Amino acid sequence: MVGIDEVARRAGVSTATVSRALSGNGHVSPATKLKVKAAALELGYVVSSNASSLASGRMKNIGVVVPFLNRWFFSSVVEGAQKALLHNGYDLTLYNLTGGGDERRSVFEHFLLRQRVDAVIAISLELTVNEVARLHALGKPLVGVGGPIMGVRTLTIDDGAVARLATEHLLALGHTRIAHIGGNKDYDLDFHLPTNRRGGYEAALEDAGIPVIEELFQPADFTIKGGYQAAKQLLGRAHNRPTAIFAASDEMAIGSILAARDLGLAVPRDVSVIGIDDHDLADFFGLSTIAQFPQGQGAQAVEILMDQLHPGQHDQAALNTPMPFELIVRSSTARPGD
Repeated sequence: MVGIDEVARRAGVSTATVSRALSGNGHVSPATKLKVKAAALELGYVVSSNASSLASGRMKNIGVVVPFLNRWFFSSVVEGAQKALLHNGYDLTLYNLTGGGDERRSVFEHFLLRQRVDAVIAISLELTVNEVARLHALGKPLVGVGGPIMGVRTLTIDDGAVARLATEHLLALGHTRIAHIGGNKDYDLDFHLPTNRRGGYEAALEDAGIPVIEELFQPADFTIKGGYQAAKQLLGRAHNRPTAIFAASDEMAIGSILAARDLGLAVPRDVSVIGIDDHDLADFFGLSTIAQFPQGQGAQAVEILMDQLHPGQHDQAALNTPMPFELIVRSSTARPGD
């Protein structure tokens, strides 16, 4: 196997310079770094992960914790983080907490506390004071995605504002009987996303002088199937059927479109539908939506971690960073009767 000393001779530098150039730890001029990388490539030299971790005290591995992996939003955030980590020379270890409380406790009390990861990204998990303290006590940087966490750098979406924007789009088109499909208390887990989105919907109606009608709300589980079943209940009525549906996720909105079609209703002529996410299938279904760019959230979480792991190489981030969202109008929304 080619050794670091051979790379140093080929590049005409010391072995310490080769180590700094290939690890990213310590200052090396751009010209020297290019020369070292070219020599390593010519010789087929690969940095030993064990040697690198011994020299830097790091494993070059980031732990990413998610509550679900079978949902588009979470997998998209992970994909964005993975691409950014790869670019920065880091591996990713994924912890999927689908198993519930016991699994979460095991991850935070054992797996993440071992010296296997350099830092942690927590996606849509409202970490407890104890969980944060355990990680900070071991010097493991932490970034949260999805909502504010005391003492932790976080990326947040204003779910109330997102829901308000979706509802205001329907109001601007002239709809007044607007139904909402979202989560109830059973789905109101970390950061209270379903409650916040329902609150934004109701606030938009109240500001427009339209009363909130309880029968126009249907709970669902943020899946296509759940949205389909909820929309069937809303649209199957003989009288006072809603002319529009705001679903708290694109998957539920897609389920609503499918339910409308099965009931013989045309979208958007008989019912307009809008969701949140800009899911990969949204364009295929012509779904109007509020895009929240999950891959960008994952990538920015990595940028913040790199700032903590390599101080001075990246711009300092605020403790809480609001993330952008955008209304995207497609063919699933129109004026009533159009």
